[in-house]
Amino acid sequence: MSNHKAGHGKRRGGGHEEEEHVNHERWLVTYGDMLTLLMVLFVVLFAMSQIDMKKFTALRDGLAKGFGAPAVMSGTNNSVQTDGGSGNAIDVAAGVGQLQDQPQTQDPALQKAVQDADRARQQRMQADAQQEASNLEAIKKKIQDAAAKQGVQNSLGFAIDERGLVVTIVTSDVVFAGDRADLLPAGQRILDAVAPALVSLPNHIEVDGHTNQLPVPTKYYPSAWELSTARASDVVRYLINHGHLSADRMSAAGFAGERPLYPPSDPRAPTLNRRVDIVVLSTLPPAERALLPSTVKAE
Repeated sequence: MSNHKAGHGKRRGGGHEEEEHVNHERWLVTYGDMLTLLMVLFVVLFAMSQIDMKKFTALRDGLAKGFGAPAVMSGTNNSVQTDGGSGNAIDVAAGVGQLQDQPQTQDPALQKAVQDADRARQQRMQADAQQEASNLEAIKKKIQDAAAKQGVQNSLGFAIDERGLVVTIVTSDVVFAGDRADLLPAGQRILDAVAPALVSLPNHIEVDGHTNQLPVPTKYYPSAWELSTARASDVVRYLINHGHLSADRMSAAGFAGERPLYPPSDPRAPTLNRRVDIVVLSTLPPAERALLPSTVKAE
């Protein structure tokens, strides 16, 4: 019995194992990984902040020329601006320095590409304007032929400006009575000659009323503004009701005597400034419409 106890006590004493040692420095591994990642992050940020000033200057000049305005470099906020203002500034990385101190060099290849693109754009715009002028001339020819059949060709004038084709009707006493906006039979015959050439067009039609500049008081209207607008509106109404033009294509405006064809000193002013203009508005974008007058002169 005593031997069993002694043996048991010995095994307990001889079989005793020390506790496993806990590593309290494992946090250093995680900390080292975090520092490594931070270092990589800052290296990447630093690399991104470096700008090849030669290439940047070439890109800046090329973009500025392509948009039609020379680039202006701001030394206070390191931004690229155009002469039009500061609203479209391109911010560059801080700490780069003042770009105006860099040599103003232009990559020849980039410069040639910009010039070629601009030349191609100008040629396309000119070709579109020439085609539009041809279309408007065809409309003019149709109206002239119809007016000749009606015997009213001498009451019409034609011009092509930045708006489109302008068909001028001189509002003599056979078109509108003095100080009145009701179309007379002769005026209706003129519109009957004009309308068929306009019906199938996709263009919008604007009718402008004009009076002459004679200081004659109006009797039936408060001023020449109301009289000119009423005449334009009456023409629009006639073209819709009798010429079968769609109402959503039409607009009317009155300008009194503020847009004369001839100055008051010209003998033609009292007669020819008193008119109604039927404008076949061009479908071109504004930049191409502006080329229409020069295109007509070149022909």
